[in-house]
Amino acid sequence: MSDVVSRPHDDKVLPYVVYALYLLAPFNGLTAVIGLILAYVSRPTAGPVTESHYTFLVRTFWLSIGWCLIGLALVLVGVPLLIVLIGVPVMLAGALILGVIGLWFVVRCVVGLVFLSRGEAYPRPRSWLI
Repeated sequence: MSDVVSRPHDDKVLPYVVYALYLLAPFNGLTAVIGLILAYVSRPTAGPVTESHYTFLVRTFWLSIGWCLIGLALVLVGVPLLIVLIGVPVMLAGALILGVIGLWFVVRCVVGLVFLSRGEAYPRPRSWLI
């Protein structure tokens, strides 16, 4: 039996794949889930640079899901309220949240790709902002 020690490594190919899967997500949604699974599985064995990107990617997914649920809830609550006209601003608020979160998601992925292409760790992987 050999004594193989699992050392962290900074393989940058898989984070690129996860970012690509995330950027495809607005068109189908399923690729973000696949990317999330890859990020969760790869994070424990990742080196410091890629670990920051995996943390960033996982947080990006869950934050976007949370805000999308809020936006969707507002849209769905606004539909029956259309009878009394209060539903219009409620639906618009929900649609605005969904649009802004979609843009935020894409911008976060592009910024993460920039840091990864430079070989740098993401500076604030636990941030809510970009």
